[in-house]
Amino acid sequence: MNTESVIYLDNNATTELAPEVLTAMMPYLSNQYANPSSASRMGAAVKAAIGDARAAVATLLGCRTAELVFTSGATESNHAALLGVMSLNPDKCHLITSTVEHPSVLLLCRHLERIGMEVTYLPVDTEGQLNPDHLRVAIRPDTALISLMWANNETGVIFPIEEAAAIAKSAGVLFHTDATQALGKIPLDMSASGVDLLSCSAHKIHGPKGIGALYVRKGLSMVPLIFGHQERGRRGGTENVPAIIGFGAAAQLYQSLITETSYLKALRESLETGILGLFPMARVHGAAARRLANTSNISIFPGDSEALLHHLEEHGITAATGAACAAGGTRPSHVLMAMGLEKSLVQSSLRFSVGRYNQQEDVTQLLNILPKIYQDIVSFSALAV
Repeated sequence: MNTESVIYLDNNATTELAPEVLTAMMPYLSNQYANPSSASRMGAAVKAAIGDARAAVATLLGCRTAELVFTSGATESNHAALLGVMSLNPDKCHLITSTVEHPSVLLLCRHLERIGMEVTYLPVDTEGQLNPDHLRVAIRPDTALISLMWANNETGVIFPIEEAAAIAKSAGVLFHTDATQALGKIPLDMSASGVDLLSCSAHKIHGPKGIGALYVRKGLSMVPLIFGHQERGRRGGTENVPAIIGFGAAAQLYQSLITETSYLKALRESLETGILGLFPMARVHGAAARRLANTSNISIFPGDSEALLHHLEEHGITAATGAACAAGGTRPSHVLMAMGLEKSLVQSSLRFSVGRYNQQEDVTQLLNILPKIYQDIVSFSALAV
């Protein structure tokens, strides 16, 4: 499904909208335009379609439909979870997270610290793994919430979420997970996970942008981020109907995660084996940890990852650096820095994330072009000296 000119290996950033999803959305962008809160027959039909979409997403998450709240995306879901829980009990002003969370969580935590709350940031080891014992020690009597991502967006490293949720439950602390990268890549079963709150987005599974969900365990009370009567009073505002329908259609694409995972893992292993064969100095970050099948964060050879990324773009290959762009320059990846990697490895890292529309030919073309890019970079560096 890639265009002829682009090999897209940045599926952790976003995914191509699936044709089936676009087809499902189209009626709700044209003639099925009624407000689902309307008492009209048109409104009732749209409301029923939202119910079908909610059921599809709930099936993918292994939860009840009543436990699912549609939001504008995982960032809003993360904010709704953290702010909603932290507002419940003013006497509990301590939150636990990790040093490698998504910026939507980390930046919010820094804001909470500025207004008087306390945050503990759990470390990871050199493979990006989290030690559950560190969580046990960090819990305090005033801990209101633990928020840990299910899978890391940069390295693909998977956290022991079920164990962490059990630790939280034994201490009487609510547990939230950002499952944005885990959705559609590993089995999720909220009925058995012990998780209280979960965030996710549709555009990571070939759905539209601007729509996500927040799972809220049955019986859990929390303060809404946006007040209103929609979504059982948990999230106000007229529903983004076309996007919700698209989310439901995207969820239906993931009926067989085993087949999906096997395919992606074969592509990733071909990519990593090929790169390590071409460049013995290359290093895969988090290689010894349990990882998502589609994600490879790798330092191929010494140098600036931005330069390598530019060369790849010139050859029609889209990937991502391990660094987050900021005004005035590039900041080192907070994830790789938290793993204690040498600065040279952090600065030279690239993330390749394959998806269901990638083929072995994409990996083969990447492996064919990398030696030439390496020679070009070496030659340019020699001329610059």
